[in-house]
Amino acid sequence: MHISIKAEPIFHILGFPVTNSLIVIWIVMAVLVLFSFLATRRLSSMPGKSQNAIEMVFEFLLGVFDGVTGDRALTKKIFPLVATIFIAILAVNWSGLLPGVGTVGLKEVGEEGTRIIPFFRATSADLNFTLALSLISVIVVQVWGIGALGLNGYRKKFISFKNPIAFFVGLLELISEFSKLISFSFRLFGNIFAGEVLLTVILSLTYYIVPVPFLMLELFVGLIQALVFSMLTAVFVTLARQEAH
Repeated sequence: MHISIKAEPIFHILGFPVTNSLIVIWIVMAVLVLFSFLATRRLSSMPGKSQNAIEMVFEFLLGVFDGVTGDRALTKKIFPLVATIFIAILAVNWSGLLPGVGTVGLKEVGEEGTRIIPFFRATSADLNFTLALSLISVIVVQVWGIGALGLNGYRKKFISFKNPIAFFVGLLELISEFSKLISFSFRLFGNIFAGEVLLTVILSLTYYIVPVPFLMLELFVGLIQALVFSMLTAVFVTLARQEAH
């Protein structure tokens, strides 16, 4: 049994390594784009079953983010971002549980013996993906904060010389902005990678229906992690728009 903490290259395009996690995100992107096209090409004021199901999901998400922002107008502004984050993370999390992902690949013989380099790997178990998503989220939070308060107003949240306490609190706020990158990326990466390792170990020791409860657990974890990431983004956007006290 071989477990790699990093994504492994399968082939190269013009010298650029294409890793097993990158292949999965490409496939997931293609499936989501195709699904979006098919789901929206025949929208109707009298929706059918499929359109009703999609609208129910989006109404549920709107309700969830309304509970975070407390403002439907703000929810509608940030909804394209947070809903996209939720759907993207959920899709890549659950794609890692499909048959063949992490188990089918190239056989490689090295000093440590024979190992399998899988063709496909859960993208969320690649720190590059979670870090990139965290950067997008944190940068957008700053942009929305500046847009709401202005550059000078937003600066006062982190750099204030009114008194020593305000200066110290602002410094802590500034540090917390950078710490969001670490908490965002490592929370998602750690949970999904741990689940990947757990399933690998269970599948190597048992067969048939024994791993099924663990698969159900990972389905739940994948959903929760997608919801947590998107909800935290909504929370940080809401806080970024509030004036310094």
